[in-house]
Amino acid sequence: MTDFSIHTAEFVFPGHPDKISDAIADALVAEAITREERALVGVEVAVHRNKVFITGRIACRQAEEIDIPEIVKSVFRSAGYGPNWYPSPEELIIQSDLCLGDLEDGEDDFRELSDDQAICIGYACNTPETNYLPVEQWLAKHLAARLYALRNEQPHLQLGPDGKVLVLVREENDHFHLENFSCSLQQVEAADDIALHRAVRQGIEQEILRLSRTFPKLSPIVPEHITVNGAGAFEVGGTEGDNGLSGKKLVVDAYGPRVPIGGGAWSGKDFFKADRAGGLHARRIAKAIVALGMAKEATIILAWFPGDREASIVRIVDEEGRLLPTKAISALFDRSLKLSGMNFSKKIDLIEIARWGHFSNPDCPWEVSHRI
Repeated sequence: MTDFSIHTAEFVFPGHPDKISDAIADALVAEAITREERALVGVEVAVHRNKVFITGRIACRQAEEIDIPEIVKSVFRSAGYGPNWYPSPEELIIQSDLCLGDLEDGEDDFRELSDDQAICIGYACNTPETNYLPVEQWLAKHLAARLYALRNEQPHLQLGPDGKVLVLVREENDHFHLENFSCSLQQVEAADDIALHRAVRQGIEQEILRLSRTFPKLSPIVPEHITVNGAGAFEVGGTEGDNGLSGKKLVVDAYGPRVPIGGGAWSGKDFFKADRAGGLHARRIAKAIVALGMAKEATIILAWFPGDREASIVRIVDEEGRLLPTKAISALFDRSLKLSGMNFSKKIDLIEIARWGHFSNPDCPWEVSHRI
């Protein structure tokens, strides 16, 4: 009997309004923690047209001196906005209502204590070739990155910074096949849409062939029919075509729709914050469980209570729905805010992580710690 299932996932480009917001939020986190390791950051960002709204708190040394306008403009520039794509970074109207200042006396000592409650979920599956991520999520990210690169590789296509992809993957007898593919790519209306369709097909054919060589369970065959800008011309996009908000792409940022995410937003919060710390600790433990051969698939639930120094493991479930021994596994892993706050933010490009997902880069500290 043939055993098959269908999985879906999506990914968005760095120029998408929600990802612009995430990248700005995390650019502020990165700036704060370069000024002080225990900096407290909890910010949210909203964008619409040429307006950027930033709220929250940044507490670190010389917080008032952070050049917020230049950070915001830099994020827009690096995403692809400029003279040819609205809004130009120089035309942005940036409004902030931030509490800026030093940490309060003794507040740095309390950074190791949770200042909130949170339920956080981590996941890993036994496909090291996909960095232990669901195949459809891994594939959607790689195809999005490949098509985003067309902007610079083929400037005659006149592509903008906004876009998204949607994949439908068929899993059959432990093998995977791209069943359907759709993308929406921002493009000048007068540009050659036939050339765009050709470039997209060639791009995904090349990328899937490359990926299938490293992950043989993925078929290199691309569907005969793919959808490119199925709703028609897509010139008005980005923050002009839609508003954006940090924290809205949590599923894209994590494991895709097949896996629950728990907790709250990650971008805009420092690594002492329970939501972000818990999500990364949970991923780290789930990945280690699978890498050690304890399960083919692991889903872990962590809980934080206000005042906790480390997360409690509530439950660990394998691919058959069986419970794994939480007490024994708890003893193996440091789940403290001190560990995440002092180590997870080092040697990472936080803006790129905000754009391409927290689990897309296998060299991030929470991704490699399963080897320790």
